[in-house]
Amino acid sequence: MRIRSFIIAYGLVVAILLFADRRPNSAQPDRYSHVVDLTAAGTATAPRVAISPDSGTRIISPAALIPGTWTAGQIPPERLIAPLVVMNLNTAPEHAQITLDDIAEWETRHGFVPQGAVVAIRRGGNRSAQPGVPLPLTADAAQFLMDARYVLGFAIETPANLTTNRTLARQLALHGDYVVEGAARFTALPETGSLVIVAPAKNKNAADAPVRVLAMVR
Repeated sequence: MRIRSFIIAYGLVVAILLFADRRPNSAQPDRYSHVVDLTAAGTATAPRVAISPDSGTRIISPAALIPGTWTAGQIPPERLIAPLVVMNLNTAPEHAQITLDDIAEWETRHGFVPQGAVVAIRRGGNRSAQPGVPLPLTADAAQFLMDARYVLGFAIETPANLTTNRTLARQLALHGDYVVEGAARFTALPETGSLVIVAPAKNKNAADAPVRVLAMVR
């Protein structure tokens, strides 16, 4: 019942935003045309940090990486609604990671990553990567996004194995960042201009939790 109520509340947020945006007299210059549900069904069985092998899209909270930090249910609500940017690994080989040079190239084409965004990493045509790979960006790239762009979290299409880089995992937790794993339908998203809403189960003791992820797309 708690997760259902929490998801209903976020659904109301989406409805209110869409309604306000579509009013004839609205002075809002940016309009969202539709909503894409990024939540996936399925079973994730790859090893993770303090994550149980349940099913579907899940959120890895800071507490899964450093005990005593925010659990999934303790992440402040204002960190769960954010601009969404999408970076591609279309031409990268298996297990490749986004680098600082890739981010610089992306920002040359699309402008700076918005402050306080969530970064989704889309594999596109590179579908051969196996579940449980490390976060598909280098530690330097992730650190730059957290320090210079103040990103709030990362979203990926496969389960994440953060045990392979304890230093990166620690930095994610200390920045209060979360990772959404097992998301879907990134191919339906533009690189910029969307708004993401992340709705984890309201369980203050869970280091990870099932999550509903919605993207409002212009």
